[in-house]
Amino acid sequence: MSRSKKYSVSLPQDLAEAVREQVGSGGFSAYIALALERQVAMDKLGEIVADYERDHEPLDEHDIDAARTLLRGSADSAA
Repeated sequence: MSRSKKYSVSLPQDLAEAVREQVGSGGFSAYIALALERQVAMDKLGEIVADYERDHEPLDEHDIDAARTLLRGSADSAA
């Protein structure tokens, strides 16, 4: 990850407390950074799918299942 910069964000109190209970005080920022990285990746994936569907027909269940299998295989081999 690149260098860090401090930001101020507002979170629902119950959500922030649940995160703190899960990771402790020292892991809070890392947990939030990982969640944001995952969300950015999902947003980019959504853009890729939208671009594909704009130029082709919408993805069907077979296409989606094949992509899931491929992604899970990549995740399994990376672990």
